[in-house]
This record gives sequence, C-alpha cells and structure tokens, in this order.
Amino acid sequence: MSSKHFFESVWALVAHIPEGKVATYGQIAAMLGNPRAARTVGWAMHATRNRDIPWQRVVNAKGRISTDCGEHSPDLQRLLLESEEIHFDGHDRINLQRFQWRPSLEQIEAILAKSREIKE
Repeated sequence: MSSKHFFESVWALVAHIPEGKVATYGQIAAMLGNPRAARTVGWAMHATRNRDIPWQRVVNAKGRISTDCGEHSPDLQRLLLESEEIHFDGHDRINLQRFQWRPSLEQIEAILAKSREIKE
C-alpha cells in the first residue's frame, strides 16, 4: 500500500470515530492490517490540513496525548476532547476501557470499502 493510500485509509477510519470516543495510533494501524505502522498513523494525523478529520480523537496506547506540533498542540487536543466529555485522570490519561472506539470488523470493512468507492 502506498503511503498516500495508507494516509487516505487512516483519514477514512478516523473520520468515523464518534464524538466522545478515541482510538489509538496502533489501533488504527492494526485496523489497516499493519499493526507496526502506529508512527505512520501519527504522520497522517499531522497531515490533515484542510481536511475535516477529527485528529484530536487519536491518542497513544496509554491514553495520553502525544502530539507536540504547533498546528495540533496538546492543549488544543485536550480542550477539544474535554469538550466532547472525554475525561482525563490525574496522570493526564484517558480511560481507554471507557472511551475507546471499538468498531466491529464489518464496520471497519464497510468504511474502507466506501472510501475506496469514492476514489474510483
């Protein structure tokens, strides 16, 4: 899969994370069949300029904010997540048991199939 196609697939999945839920970089990578591509998912999130992608809903495997670029600041990400009623504990972590998005395999396949249809 080319990096452009991978980024587009990441964006398609992230666009479907519902308000009030989060996914991890590794989770998105695994959904795309490449569980070792968590860092590439992060790069895709940084490349969301001019796209209506809820980038703030992607966090690290510990439920923490990992971004530190100017455009997607940790403070902005936290503010956006808290506005969705996602809560942080005293260690700045999100309870993934409570807030993690858990789509079925069928949902994932449908999102990706629809994304491919739009491109064709």
